[in-house]
Amino acid sequence: MKKHTNKKAILALLMVMFCAQSSRGQSYEGKGARTKIVEKTQFRLNLLSPGFDFEIGIFKNQTIVGGAGVGLAYYEEGHAFGIAATAQYRLYHNLNKRIKNDKVIAGNSGNYIAASCSIYFDQLIISTDIPSANFNIGYFGLVYGVQRTYENGFNFDVSVGPGYYLGDGVPSGYGPILNLKFGWVATKRKSQRIYFQ
Repeated sequence: MKKHTNKKAILALLMVMFCAQSSRGQSYEGKGARTKIVEKTQFRLNLLSPGFDFEIGIFKNQTIVGGAGVGLAYYEEGHAFGIAATAQYRLYHNLNKRIKNDKVIAGNSGNYIAASCSIYFDQLIISTDIPSANFNIGYFGLVYGVQRTYENGFNFDVSVGPGYYLGDGVPSGYGPILNLKFGWVATKRKSQRIYFQ
């Protein structure tokens, strides 16, 4: 049972990564079309919750994010704090409004809704109150987030939402997830001009 559930969690993460690569070729850019207003690629080092993220722009205002870092999961059975592998499909919903209001969108500075998954592996869990010796947890749900990137490269990203925790060695259940990241964008960003009117 444990191996079967663990395989399902890994398969779900691989499917998200595969979708990211296959949809990358279907970019919003093309003849007569407006270019993407999200960054083509963005690599972030997270300092507050140590880890990294890699964000790929795939359509005008949509990105795929993958990475690993320290996170906290809390659901009906208890909490797990440790290193998690994460993936998100983000839709930035307010970039055009920010452009109209002369606000910066460089570094994907905007608000987003995302389908999100995180997998916490037993060997990488630092602290927990879940009464089980060995377990893995996969979180699948929707989050609402805010990301801002400043001219010097510093970045913060916070997201929260409800979801379903798929247990491997522990019962499954429902609960929230919270991601709070502060770090630095290591890749070059678009200039902070308005991209189009």
